[in-house]
Amino acid sequence: PSIRKDCEELRAQTAAPDFWSGADAQKISARLSRRETDLARWEKIEREFADLQTIAELLNDGEDAELLEEFDERSAAFRRQIEDEQMALLLSGPYDHCSAILSVHAGSGGLDSQDWAEMLYRMYLRWCEERRFKTKLLDYQHDEEAGIKSATLLIQGETAYGYLRSEIGVHRLVRISPFDTNKRRHTSFASVDVSPQLPDDVDVEIAPEDLRIDTYRSSGAGGQHVNKTESAIRITHIPTGTVVECQDERSQYKNKDKAMKILRSRIYEKMQREQEEKIASERKLQVGAGDRAERIRTYNYPQGRVTDHRIGLTLYKLEQVLNGDLDELFDALNTFDQAEKLKESS
Repeated sequence: PSIRKDCEELRAQTAAPDFWSGADAQKISARLSRRETDLARWEKIEREFADLQTIAELLNDGEDAELLEEFDERSAAFRRQIEDEQMALLLSGPYDHCSAILSVHAGSGGLDSQDWAEMLYRMYLRWCEERRFKTKLLDYQHDEEAGIKSATLLIQGETAYGYLRSEIGVHRLVRISPFDTNKRRHTSFASVDVSPQLPDDVDVEIAPEDLRIDTYRSSGAGGQHVNKTESAIRITHIPTGTVVECQDERSQYKNKDKAMKILRSRIYEKMQREQEEKIASERKLQVGAGDRAERIRTYNYPQGRVTDHRIGLTLYKLEQVLNGDLDELFDALNTFDQAEKLKESS
């Protein structure tokens, strides 16, 4: 009912004769589009629930093996959908509904850390595949010996940022190094950065004099062209030290345009994070604004466990997690974060 009411009120605003001349026209139109998408999704859920009730009544009247099989399949899928919707309701941040820009950077530890960064990169790709989120590689700095130095992905999907914002910070790996001939245990580090892909109606001012723009030859896939022309772009925002690289397009202009969009999202996310940290300085968990220097999670190969240090959660399913099974971690983090917010508001 609240979604329907929102849609009616927003439609009434957009129907006003002078609506498009107003300063907030784009914001209101974007909000209406999101709420109409929400309404269509919930109406579909209502229809499916009604269909399942009808099938259940028919099954009560008599046995039907084929109808029972249909009911079991549809009700199982419906339960999974409801669990996803329940989790999505916890993602209440202003940009949790947005797509995400995710970057992985190798830390200290040489080849081990570069290999670890590539493992994390694959982990997020597999999670996206499971969720059917679209991904686009924006930048990929591989190393000739092993692993990657960094990689940046655009992850397109409803609530992608809401889920992935909890990944911001340092991820630690403990394992017997495959690069050590003496088979000693090594600890490797990689950092993850996540920002929302901002809607067009969000304004972030960046002064041209605050930017340093460098061009270089692309090093990733792309044929002979990437090795012959300086089409890749690196933009440094001098006041904050934020660096963005993009090399997925053949055109320097297109790479610059994409890099500026990423930079805009990163600067905005940084501003929001600083504001949240001031407001919530006493909160135990900064899931939405995690410190990039903070070790948030340890992946321990010898013990087969993954430990999230913010909430003290340990899962003995390392291989599954590295294969993209992250939902249990995300659910626990978002539930805890919501509980902390409720405590704070009360």
